[in-house]
Amino acid sequence: MRNNAARATRLGLALTVVATVAACGASSDPSWSTATSAASNGGMSALVTAAKAEGQLNVIALPLNWANYGTIIKDFSAKYGIKVNQANPQGSSQDEVNAVKSEAGTSNAPDVLDIGMAVAWANTSLFEPYEVSEWSEIPADQKDASGLWYQDYGGYMSIGYDSSKYTVTSVSDLLTPAFKSAVALDGDPTEANAALNGVMMTSLASGGSLTNIGPGVSFFKQLNAAGNFVPVTATAATIDNGTTPVVFNWDYLNSASVVSLPSWKVFVPSDAVLGGYYAQAITKTAPHPAAARLWEEYLYSATGQNLWLQGGARPVEMSAMQANRTINQTSAAALPSVSGTPVTLDQSQASAAAGYLASNWSAAVGS
Repeated sequence: MRNNAARATRLGLALTVVATVAACGASSDPSWSTATSAASNGGMSALVTAAKAEGQLNVIALPLNWANYGTIIKDFSAKYGIKVNQANPQGSSQDEVNAVKSEAGTSNAPDVLDIGMAVAWANTSLFEPYEVSEWSEIPADQKDASGLWYQDYGGYMSIGYDSSKYTVTSVSDLLTPAFKSAVALDGDPTEANAALNGVMMTSLASGGSLTNIGPGVSFFKQLNAAGNFVPVTATAATIDNGTTPVVFNWDYLNSASVVSLPSWKVFVPSDAVLGGYYAQAITKTAPHPAAARLWEEYLYSATGQNLWLQGGARPVEMSAMQANRTINQTSAAALPSVSGTPVTLDQSQASAAAGYLASNWSAAVGS
C-alpha cells in the first residue's frame, strides 16, 4: 500500500515499528474471525477485550510518513496496548496481496491491508467482510455493499518538483530538455496504484480519457526517449539527494509534510484533475482477527479520520464529519486547493488501464 506502490516517499522516521512478527496465540474468541460487525459479536467492549488478549496486529506496506501512519500506528498501540508488527513498509499493493497468499496460515500473515482499488477489486476472494461502526458515514459508492472493502482516504494526482531548478505549468513541460534525467513515478505502474494514476493523469492531459490510458503510455515513451524519465521509485530520499527532482504522486505524498526540501512545490494540472482513494480490507487468514477489526474501528472513528486528514489526505468520511462538526477544521483548511473538474477511475476503467499497462508499459519504457 504503497506506491500502490512502492508506497510513495518513505521517510525513515524515528518511530520504531517491529518488522519481525513474533509467534502469537489464537484469538481469545475465535468467533471474531467471521464477525461482520462489532455489534454482531458482543459489541465494542467485547471486541476491545478480545483484541487486547491477542496483543498484536500485523500490518504491511505502511510507510510511517504515508498519510500520517507513523502517528496512527503509535496512537493505536498506545491506546489499546497492542503491538503493531510492520512488514515490508515500502511494498506495493500487489506485494500486500502476494504476502496474504504466501503467508496464509502462519502467524506472519497480514491481518489488514491498505491497497489501491485496482488490486482490491481483483482480490476480493482474500477478504473477510466487516462493517465498522461508522459504516453509514462512508458513501455508498466508496465501499463494497457486503463489507469486503471500504475506501479510507484519498487525494489528487500531482507533480511535485524542486522549484529551485524547474518550473512546471503543464504536463507537457516535462517533455522539454530542461527536465533531462529528472522525472520519476512512485513505482512500477503495472503494480503500483499511485504510478498507474500518474500515467493516467498524463493520458488525460494528452487527449486520452478514463477509458484510454494509451496516450499516457505514449507520453512516457516520449519522456523516456528524451532521456527525461528516471526509472526508479521516487522516495523522500531520492528527492532529497536530487535523483528524482520531479515526481508524479498523490498530492498528500508530494506535500511539505512528507518532502522536506524547502523549494519543493506541488502542481495539480487543471486539465487532468485525477482523484483516487485507497481501501481497507481484513484478510480471511488474519492471525489476529479481533485486533484487525479493532484497527478498522479506530481508523474510521473521528480520531483516525482526523489523523489521516492531518497527514494531508482527504478521509472518506470527510463530508459526514463536516456535517456533524467532528472534523479538524485547521487540517481541512490546510488542504491544497484544486481547480478543474475532478474525475476518478471506476472499477472497469481501472481494470482496463491495468490490463493495458501490463501489455504495453515495458515495451514503451524498456523496463
